[in-house]
Amino acid sequence: MLSKLSPAIRQYLIVTGNYWAFTLTDGALRMLVVLHFHQLGYSALEVAMLFLFYEFFGVVTNLFGGWLGARWGLNRTMNIGLGIQIVALAMLLVPSSMLTVIWVMAAQALSGIAKDLNKMSAKSTIKLLVPDDKQGQLYKWVAILTGSKNTLKGVGFFLGGLLLTLIGFQGAVLSMAIMLSLVWIGSLIFLKKESGKAKFKPKFKDILSKSRPINILSGARFLLFGARDVWFVVALPVFLASQLDWNHWQVGSFLALWVIGYGFVQSVAPKFTRSSKDVPKTQAVVWNALLTLSPLALTLALWQHLPVTQSIIIGLGLFGILFAINSSLHSYLIVSYSRADGVSLDVGFYYMANAAGRLLGTILSGWVYQQWGLIACLMISALLLLLSTAAISFLPEREQHRV
Repeated sequence: MLSKLSPAIRQYLIVTGNYWAFTLTDGALRMLVVLHFHQLGYSALEVAMLFLFYEFFGVVTNLFGGWLGARWGLNRTMNIGLGIQIVALAMLLVPSSMLTVIWVMAAQALSGIAKDLNKMSAKSTIKLLVPDDKQGQLYKWVAILTGSKNTLKGVGFFLGGLLLTLIGFQGAVLSMAIMLSLVWIGSLIFLKKESGKAKFKPKFKDILSKSRPINILSGARFLLFGARDVWFVVALPVFLASQLDWNHWQVGSFLALWVIGYGFVQSVAPKFTRSSKDVPKTQAVVWNALLTLSPLALTLALWQHLPVTQSIIIGLGLFGILFAINSSLHSYLIVSYSRADGVSLDVGFYYMANAAGRLLGTILSGWVYQQWGLIACLMISALLLLLSTAAISFLPEREQHRV
């Protein structure tokens, strides 16, 4: 069956399969670590600290990973990412007495490096598989890859909890390591060699983008994901648990379902935006502006003391739909505007900004919520989204930009 498909489709399926397998283990591992170390008596702050290096090294990896992808080829960086994730899983197979905070932080650092090598490689590879005059197809492929990743991440949350219940922490980690090892071996055999390797030899200084559209998109992405995580990562789960008295299972299930739904909307985002040869800048501005209104609407509902639970569920649902469309649209734009030769340099720089936005949002989420509460987090989210809308308005139309 696969032999009848075009080479581009086969490569797309391999890349997507790698990305899916990795994402399942990434989501499951996060839930495993949170639940297992909570059971061991770790405080909430200690559990949060376990993921600090995961986020920080995402910034570093995206910056340098794009340069490595342009020099070595995207097949190598993707396979290196898969291999590093297997090592990270293996590090957690040591006896429980050795699972210190520092040791687990180091494992999570490797997992963060692996995740962003894998994501950067997958997103960059799609650029090379679609002809430049097939922008509609490129948008659909990017949307499917991006959306399915987030859906599977939510499924991974459930998988992690299920495996922990059925076979325990080490059994769960071992089963994921074995599964990912099989995927890794298949990838080493079937993934096209030299894909994405730049014809020129990029210098180390080339990791910093000099393209105005790429810089604009990166700045908008930084603000976009900072606006999401400033209230979603820490403030919202703590609010649900402390103010609405939801138990851990309810909070985890609600957020997992949100991520799954968010990923589904991402995958069908092209149906919400006007079909055309290029997705124009004006659409990005309009959808960004609509997203800006959603945290303001939730802020107003909470300010007016409307029913809190219903307001949160409706507000988060609206935010999720609009954010998913914006995220998918932005993901398409960066791939579309990136240069074909050395695409990973542009995509890596862009997702470095994405990771930096997540890191900023995570830090602000805990600090602002502790000082001023959820409404303050929502107001900062709206401000960041307003700045993101302003940034994307400066993006030149694609036909005016030499790709």
